[in-house]
Amino acid sequence: MAEKQRSEILETLSTVMWAIGIALVLRTFLFQPFHIPSGSMLPGLMKGDYIITSKYSVGYGRFAAAPIPFPVKEGRFLERGPKRGDVVVFRPEGISDNYIKRLIGLPGDEVQMIDGKVYINGVAVEQTAEPATPFRYFDTSNIERNINVHKNVETQANGKSYVVFDSVSNNRLDNTPVIRVPEGHYFMLGDNRDGSNDSRVKVRNGGAGLVPSTNIIGKAEIVLLSVDNDFALFKPWTWFNMRGNRFFKRIK
Repeated sequence: MAEKQRSEILETLSTVMWAIGIALVLRTFLFQPFHIPSGSMLPGLMKGDYIITSKYSVGYGRFAAAPIPFPVKEGRFLERGPKRGDVVVFRPEGISDNYIKRLIGLPGDEVQMIDGKVYINGVAVEQTAEPATPFRYFDTSNIERNINVHKNVETQANGKSYVVFDSVSNNRLDNTPVIRVPEGHYFMLGDNRDGSNDSRVKVRNGGAGLVPSTNIIGKAEIVLLSVDNDFALFKPWTWFNMRGNRFFKRIK
């Protein structure tokens, strides 16, 4: 009887270990989920979104298997450079948190903000303005706010289009010097341009800085689901507080 119990325990442990191993492989080489904690990527991504990123679409850098170090010190294994306009998850240099922003500047580009518009190599990125509309959101302090925002449809030269927010006139980040993107780095912007500390802000000042290629984790593909601000994992009565229009929503 004892031998049978021992055999069953070993079989169960083996099954669990196999399951963990398969999950780690999938997470490292194929897909990884992330949670959106802020409104820096409004309107496309909202606080409370749970997203899925693909790893194989951009290759594997040193944080591909975090917290386990991936054996890459520079560059990326099987690198497939992300494209301008892609939404990517990454870690700023020297920071342990994951960020999500939109890739705007490629290695060798010169990027500048002038009056809230993006210029790449001296050429303005095409924008189509829409009228100001009210928008309700929760800020980083979980305070509900209502703001009037201008929505601008931004279109890159490669045809990639997405919507960005402009909520504050003459914001401190609406005008920047020319920033040259060095080789092996990328320039990132949040879609909520007045509420994002991104590559316009150096890491030591609380921003993302210029992001090394090896620090990119994955490309954001879909919103799996989205929860309201009062959702709490350990409060079962809040489990149905989800946004019904955001299940399996493709990230543009």
